[in-house]
Amino acid sequence: MIDLALVKSKLFTSVISDALDSIGVRNQAMRPFVRPLDDNAVMVGFARTGLYAVRFHAAADENPYEVEIALVDDLRPDDVAVFACHGPTERIAPWGGLLTTAAVYRRAAGCVTDGLARDVRQIRALGFPVFCGGIGPIDSKGRGVMVEKDGLVECAGVRVETGDLVFGDADGVVVVPKAVTGQVIEAALRKVEAERHTSEELSRGAPLAKVFARYGIL
Repeated sequence: MIDLALVKSKLFTSVISDALDSIGVRNQAMRPFVRPLDDNAVMVGFARTGLYAVRFHAAADENPYEVEIALVDDLRPDDVAVFACHGPTERIAPWGGLLTTAAVYRRAAGCVTDGLARDVRQIRALGFPVFCGGIGPIDSKGRGVMVEKDGLVECAGVRVETGDLVFGDADGVVVVPKAVTGQVIEAALRKVEAERHTSEELSRGAPLAKVFARYGIL
């Protein structure tokens, strides 16, 4: 069982990325065009994935939100909605104010998408962590539709499965595969402690070379 409160209070994306590197699991940081709507936001939770396909029109008898609605209605506390839109893209804005309102009620942990977000003032007022590939006012209807939920997706260059740990902060978003989550969190907590000792010695004027030789942290 992962203590998400501990993870959120002690860790950050760069140390988690370093811990992933240390066990040979690389390329888990989303591409840097994915940014938080609020740089002070910290998001940690378990992925619930949704895959979008590009559309160029909406059929009159089609409900383009059917799968999307099913996923949002099924969000649980500490879930992170991961909406994969083949980004970067200017066509699809899958996340907005109404989905945020529904996710807040369900105590979800946040959303990350390589598509766009809209209704930004409303999202910020709700204090809900959203990491996105851009901001735009366009509806996804006739431009993109969620075709699958809870499957394997690629979001901003990272493969994500439902149940993976997703962590986001001002430096970006990293994804920890569920098979190694415990191992990575333990390694990250150890590194944070070593970094604390390193920082304390550097703040007292110790030479960087000497401190690095002692702790191997940079």
